[in-house]
Amino acid sequence: MTDVQIANVGKSFGDVAALQDINLDMATGDFMAVLGPSGCGKTTLLRCIAGFERIDRGRISLGHRVVTLPGVHMPAHRRQVAIVPQDGALFPHLTVAANVAFGLKGGGRKHRGRVDECLELVGLAGMGARMPHELSGGQQQRVAVARALAPHPPLVLLDEPFSALDASLRAELRDDIKQALTSDGATTLLVTHDQSEALSMADSVAVMADGRIRQVGTPTEIYRHPVDPWVGRFVGEAMVLPVQEKLANERALTAVGPIWLRSGTPVNGRQEVLIRPEQVQIARANQGAPPDAKSAKVESVAYHGHDALITLSVDGQPAQARVLDRPSEPLVPGEAVRIWVDGGCAAFSTTT
Repeated sequence: MTDVQIANVGKSFGDVAALQDINLDMATGDFMAVLGPSGCGKTTLLRCIAGFERIDRGRISLGHRVVTLPGVHMPAHRRQVAIVPQDGALFPHLTVAANVAFGLKGGGRKHRGRVDECLELVGLAGMGARMPHELSGGQQQRVAVARALAPHPPLVLLDEPFSALDASLRAELRDDIKQALTSDGATTLLVTHDQSEALSMADSVAVMADGRIRQVGTPTEIYRHPVDPWVGRFVGEAMVLPVQEKLANERALTAVGPIWLRSGTPVNGRQEVLIRPEQVQIARANQGAPPDAKSAKVESVAYHGHDALITLSVDGQPAQARVLDRPSEPLVPGEAVRIWVDGGCAAFSTTT
C-alpha cells in the first residue's frame, strides 16, 4: 500500500524555484530520508507535505487521499501528519504525559495506556509526571517523538530533529528513535543535511540539490553507486579523477594507478571515476604492495580516533586514503609510501 505519493510537485517563491518536478513514493511503514545541503528545498518539501505551504504544480496524496493540488489545499490540521521539529517544541507548562496526550482525543484508561506505551517506546517509561525543563535535550526530543506517535498518524515528519544535540548524544538517540518508530509501524520522512544520519537511519534516501531529486535508493546504493559525481562527493568523501587510459578487462588507468570499473560503466567518450578514501590502500617501503602500485608521499594526517584521513601527493596530484588507527605504526608527513585502489569504482561520462 502506497502511504505517501508526491507526483511532479513544483513550488516557487517569486522567481526562485524551490521545488522542481519532485516525485517520491513511500509505502506504509517506510522510513525515508530526504538528504541535501542547506537551501536545496528539503524543508520546503516537508512544509508542503505537512500543509504549511501550497504547491504550484503536481499532487500530494496521503493514504490514498489527495491532500493538495494547485487550487486544492487540505489544511494542515486535517492531514493527520505529525511533525517533530528541531527543538522539540514541547509545551513548557504541561507535564511530559500531558505533552504526549495533547493530540489524543478522549480520555480514560485507553488514553493513559497509549501515553504510557509511547513513553516506553522512546525509553522514558515512568517519567510522565516530569516537566519539560527537568529533562535533558535528548529526553525532550524523545518526548516530542512520543507525542508525534501517540495518535497513530499516517505520516511522521522529522525536521532535522537531532541538529541541536552533541555528537555522542545524536548517535545514541538516532538508534533509539528509529527503533521506536519502527516498533510502532510509523511511516517516517526524515529531512536532514547530515549524511551519516540519513545513511544510518533510513531504509531509502532521496538526495536533493537545487530543488530537484538527484537520486533515490537504499543507503548502500546511494553510497556505492551514485548517479553523478556531485552525489558521490556529497554522500561521503570522494576523489573524482579523470580516466587517463582504458585498459583491458574493465580496468582503467588514473593518477593513483590502475583501477577496476564497476559494471554498468559508460563505454563511450571521456570518463572520470569516483574513488572513496577507504578504497585507497597504503604500504610502507618495506611492506608488500602490488607490482602496479604508485609511489606517493604523505602530506598530512588527520586523526579521528578510530581511523585517520591521510592526504597524499601522487606525481604532484592530491589524493586521500582512510586507514584504521594503528598506534604502533602511525604514518607521518613526508613519509614515502606506495598506494593502490582496492575494489571497483563508479565511472561517469564527461564532456569536459
